[in-house]
Amino acid sequence: MTDKFDVIVIGSGPAGYVAAIRAAQLGLNTACIEKWKDKEGKGVNGGTCLQVGCIPSKALLDTSYKYHEAKESLGSHGIGIKNIDINVPDMIARKDKVVKQMCGGIAGLFTANKVTSLYGTGKLLAGRKVQFVDHKGEEKILEAENVILASGSTPVNIPVAPIDGDVIVDSTGALEFHEIPERLGVIGAGVIGLELGSVWGRLGSKVVCLEAMDSFLAMMDQTIAKESKKILGKQGLDIRLSCRVTGSEVVEKKGKKEVVVTYTDQDGKEGKETFDKLIVCVGRRPFTDGLLAEDSGVKLDERGSIYVNDLCSTSAPGVWAIGDVVRGPMLAHKGSEEGVMVAERIAGQKPVVNYDIIPNVIYTHPEIAAVGKTEEQLKADGEEYNVGTFPFLAIGRAVAADEAEGMVKMIADAKTDRILGCHIVGPSAADLVQQVAIAMEFGSTAEDIGMTVFGHPTFSEAVKEAALAVGGHAIHMPNRKKRR
Repeated sequence: MTDKFDVIVIGSGPAGYVAAIRAAQLGLNTACIEKWKDKEGKGVNGGTCLQVGCIPSKALLDTSYKYHEAKESLGSHGIGIKNIDINVPDMIARKDKVVKQMCGGIAGLFTANKVTSLYGTGKLLAGRKVQFVDHKGEEKILEAENVILASGSTPVNIPVAPIDGDVIVDSTGALEFHEIPERLGVIGAGVIGLELGSVWGRLGSKVVCLEAMDSFLAMMDQTIAKESKKILGKQGLDIRLSCRVTGSEVVEKKGKKEVVVTYTDQDGKEGKETFDKLIVCVGRRPFTDGLLAEDSGVKLDERGSIYVNDLCSTSAPGVWAIGDVVRGPMLAHKGSEEGVMVAERIAGQKPVVNYDIIPNVIYTHPEIAAVGKTEEQLKADGEEYNVGTFPFLAIGRAVAADEAEGMVKMIADAKTDRILGCHIVGPSAADLVQQVAIAMEFGSTAEDIGMTVFGHPTFSEAVKEAALAVGGHAIHMPNRKKRR
């Protein structure tokens, strides 16, 4: 094995594996170190996203929604299904199969692009040297002209609800339930909490989400957040705001374990709930444990992230950092774009990442998606803007598909009409918001989208109508503004 490389990447999640592949495509001798093992103990690529994050959670979300749809929704279409049930172990096995397939795909891409795949741990030493320890415990010092740190993130634990891996679990443990908990508690009503709560709620769990903040999805546009909370509440998610968990106790009752959770509500009154399972989803933190030697030259910021500039260069020459381990939203696609940017900059090119246009998605049903600025941010910045909203209830395709809940909200600059943000709760929101992201990348106006021909009938017509509504020109609903 070659001990010297042009590029060494530590971590093979969406940031790391993309960086490694792009570097290799550009002719750089590249190695990628990954510590993950699969359930059989074999080294695998993909990091948190593929192993216990984006991919397995979406597999469970899709399976649980198919079950829910068959049980609750297909009757209105004239489809009758008798004796429907859900085999949870089979659902988990399918999830594992999907994960294995996707991880194998990365391995194939590494082989095709001649990336050297190393399984074990990597620690950055001084002078762009990396201490590599494989899964057998054998150590080797590697050298590189450039090192890319892509070690990802890990769930935040809280003392009042210590993870035991059985009754109290984090997001990883919540992907491995082999029976449906009758009573499920979720600490945190953010992206992960809502998605995991939705999975088990659809399968029959009574779900209570305890959120410490006094606003729902505080980082999202609040018009969409309020609409989303209403929709999710109708689905059975009991979302309680301003509820701060103060303690938890695992007890055994009639030979079965359960957890008693205490919390204070917005009035300071103490509440108590008993659950069969408790999921702790209070956020994630950058994972740098064992990553940096004291003399590596890499600095951390006050939040524990690796300090980088706008181009993802660290305080140590020739060392870069990308993905969840650096500033900004912890989103797989953000890390991937940083990986491409860094690889190309190492190769002498000069790309940049447009951090103002990074979509954000919550994969509940309906989906919640956003790109650009919220109305609250624009108000705080003192910017003048116009807003257009349009409900899916007025979209023929949505009504025909029985997917008519939610809306599209478009925000544009009051003077230039340039699109500043788009926020959606509704069917296919993740895909619809990407249309607007593309438009924003090219500096489009709301009028540009309004003048574009959209296929009929489609969900995306709601995007066009919201854009028209910005100027008071929506066709399929009364306008708040006078026509010009």
